[in-house]
Amino acid sequence: MGMEENIAGLLCYVFGWVSGVVFLIAEKNSRFVKFHAWQSILFNIALIVIGTVIGMIPIIRMLSFVVWIGGAILWVILLMKAYKGERYKLPFIGDIAEKQAYGS
Repeated sequence: MGMEENIAGLLCYVFGWVSGVVFLIAEKNSRFVKFHAWQSILFNIALIVIGTVIGMIPIIRMLSFVVWIGGAILWVILLMKAYKGERYKLPFIGDIAEKQAYGS
């Protein structure tokens, strides 16, 4: 795409799943960027689903706030790791992203 991989990796996370999709479509060569794009998409979808489901259950609705705060903290960690050029894998989601980006 004409930018450094670590910057592109960071940008995959900036606007959630939307920026992940943009970089997944735009990036043709870098598996590092594709990995972060896939992980961004999957992470944000999982966060939305988990937060929504917990928010719909009256007894545990207050935990929804904890999920969103935890997700925000993890999002910042993912941004920093991508900027440092690291392929930081989340449990389960990272494995799927890795298979999609690196094929195996």
